[in-house]
Amino acid sequence: MTSIDFYTHVADRLAVAGKLVAKALAQHGHVRVLTPDSATTDALDRLLWLQPATGFLPHCRVASPLASQTPVWIDHALEHQGPAAVLINLHESPPPFFSRFERLAEIVSVEGAAAARERFRFYRERGYELRTHNMAERG
Repeated sequence: MTSIDFYTHVADRLAVAGKLVAKALAQHGHVRVLTPDSATTDALDRLLWLQPATGFLPHCRVASPLASQTPVWIDHALEHQGPAAVLINLHESPPPFFSRFERLAEIVSVEGAAAARERFRFYRERGYELRTHNMAERG
């Protein structure tokens, strides 16, 4: 069953997503990031080209011809046919394919707390193991 982590009180969702992508790639080998729209997909794409400053996170879009050879997929497409290790959700709704993944990371900004509570309730009612991490306490 998918284990789900909520990262709450996040000031910069894309920065946290970038850090989680790097960590998940190193630990699990494949990562999918679901973004809410094309503008967020583009912004995260740019960020992953620049961060970390001393490395490179190989990534592409779901429909890329290189997707089968690339370990990190970022896209707003509500479908997923590839490897299912770690899913990072930046969307306001539970991803329709989340249960295929070993792990799901929900990144919650202060402004997105109401929608996150609905996602938390959705997962809890279905019996998923949920953990929360208050990022404001981590400095």
